[in-house]
Amino acid sequence: MSHHIVEVKDLRHVYPDGTAALGGISFRITHGESVAIIGANGAGKSTLLLHLNGYLTPSAGAVRIGDFPLTKGTLPEIRRTVGMVFQDPDDQLFMPTVYEDVAFGPMNLGLSGTELESCVTGALDRVDAGHLAKKAPYHLSVGEKKRVAIATVLSMSPDILVMDEPTNGLDPYARRQLIALLKEFSHTKIFTSHDLDMVLELCERTIVLNNGEVRADGPTREIFQNEALLAECRLEKPLSMQGCPVCGKGLRAVS
Repeated sequence: MSHHIVEVKDLRHVYPDGTAALGGISFRITHGESVAIIGANGAGKSTLLLHLNGYLTPSAGAVRIGDFPLTKGTLPEIRRTVGMVFQDPDDQLFMPTVYEDVAFGPMNLGLSGTELESCVTGALDRVDAGHLAKKAPYHLSVGEKKRVAIATVLSMSPDILVMDEPTNGLDPYARRQLIALLKEFSHTKIFTSHDLDMVLELCERTIVLNNGEVRADGPTREIFQNEALLAECRLEKPLSMQGCPVCGKGLRAVS
């Protein structure tokens, strides 16, 4: 299934003010992988994700999604393949009602009538947001907005799901719902997160960014056991891998 493959080669990005955000990043993600991209604030995580479906254009290097190099001509096909959920759901919700927001993408793909309704209600039900369909997005809580933003992407049936800090603003119950949803998504998943316990639970592979470069790329548990690497990149072990601050005993790690 080559259309599920994400390949980044020597990707560089310099913002108009001269800030070098990415300094030559390369990796390859194959079908069905669940990959976390982690790093301290300013490491380049969000900038990297915004290249994966063409919201940013590389200063140098290349991005390939399946058989397609990312260019202006291939953007429509790539955006059907790669579903992007932004860190701030307000960047994604712009229609008068939740239903219309979720319907926007499928309508642009030509869906209508009962097929469109089934697509929209199905996406909303998957994120437990069917009861929000008639509400205006600006009346929603942060967690509700996040779920609706995810539904707008799921309604497009993407082969690759890309999410920037998906658990930001979620309460513990909504966080567990999201993790369960991501476990059900059987295709390729790529996301950034400071929620390292979620990373440990969902991702067998982790890419660590530091100052716009790949500092490590490997099995998640091995990376989280490398204390020198974590300290260098201003990261800490997930709480489930840290010792108890009261009794000093180690906690049971997530399997």
